[in-house]
Amino acid sequence: MNGNANGNPGGEANAHGEASGERAPAEREPAAGSISAASRPARPEGAAPALVRRAPVPPLPRFRGPLHDARTATAVGRWLGLAMAVCFLTGLVSHELQSPQGWLAPHLPSRPVSGYRLTQGLHVASGIAAIPLLLVKLWTVYPRLFAWPPARSVRHALERLSIGALVGSALLELFLGLVNIAQWYPWPFPFVPVHWALAWVLIGSLLLHVAVKAPDIARHWRRDRTGADAQAAERRSLLRGVGAAVGTLTLVTAGQSFGPLRPLTLLAPRRPDGRAQGVPVNRTAAEAGVLDVAAESWRLHVAGPRPFELSLAELRALPQYTARLPIACVEGWSVSAEWTGVRLRDLVERAGAPAASFLRVVSLQRHGGYRVMEMGPHYASDPATLLALRLNGAELSPDHGYPARIIAPNRPGVWQTKWVARIEVLR
Repeated sequence: MNGNANGNPGGEANAHGEASGERAPAEREPAAGSISAASRPARPEGAAPALVRRAPVPPLPRFRGPLHDARTATAVGRWLGLAMAVCFLTGLVSHELQSPQGWLAPHLPSRPVSGYRLTQGLHVASGIAAIPLLLVKLWTVYPRLFAWPPARSVRHALERLSIGALVGSALLELFLGLVNIAQWYPWPFPFVPVHWALAWVLIGSLLLHVAVKAPDIARHWRRDRTGADAQAAERRSLLRGVGAAVGTLTLVTAGQSFGPLRPLTLLAPRRPDGRAQGVPVNRTAAEAGVLDVAAESWRLHVAGPRPFELSLAELRALPQYTARLPIACVEGWSVSAEWTGVRLRDLVERAGAPAASFLRVVSLQRHGGYRVMEMGPHYASDPATLLALRLNGAELSPDHGYPARIIAPNRPGVWQTKWVARIEVLR
């Protein structure tokens, strides 16, 4: 600019604002990539200086590591898939035995005696085992779950859709099943239909996910035996740790279903043999509102071609049979006990109907979804199906169904009706 620092004409001001008669050196060219003072836009009034403005957010680092690769995800995923497959298939059996469809109800078998005990025990055990497997599987692939853009092609969109449905339904399904084992229901909806519907969403999204990822799964299914897999040792350590965790969790919970493991039952919500008369109780007589049942006034009503009534004393006078049968509940616990009473087929035949009849059994309890139970011909005609009056050598306690209850082989505990008041021959 013209003039020195003191406003004197002539000469250019030097770096210290002093007048100089020498020619000022040529202006320095701005460094590559820098912004010159002349071209730098003026900072708006009140804006923060450039040095304190927010720097651009760097991209997220790529998710790498010896235990977060496709091979590890595949190795964990196949064990998780096996656990979910076992849980789903045994869940189908459990659901059909507990809520049979109309066309299937007459054909449900009463044998093997411990069929429901085995399938429901496997259902609960495989569901519990799937929990740590699912968590490790999610850990190996995070944060690819949040990759952006969410869809780069039709195949990628299907993959993302299957992952979202699979993760959401798996987490919710396992959570619902776990709290059902503890008989805790902090939600307003019925457990069974929601659990059933979610199972189909889960298995459908799992099949879709496997179909979309089939090339990747096939590529990483087997170990690389060429020695190029430098992370193999760490992966094996992880898989051994996961296997140990799953095995330990199974051992300390499966004792409620399998007798030989009962001494190891540390985390199961109940010990099946730790209640009165050696059998757990899910619904007490007080909860059912039947505490005021008096033996003197109680009558069993049997409706059929030749209907009749029996008092408790008359029932005791009939031929008595003893059968050792398991009682198994949907929560996973089961226990075997000795039941003594009248064979149900004898009562049906006395009413003038064939032993292999379709029956309805009505309980004294006035409320609840299992107050009325229907029984197919295979159960009704089975010689082990009893109207039980005694349990493990003692008269039934009120909580176990006094004065009489149904006990049948291969049947969910909710359909072993307690406090029986009426038996009807339907067809």
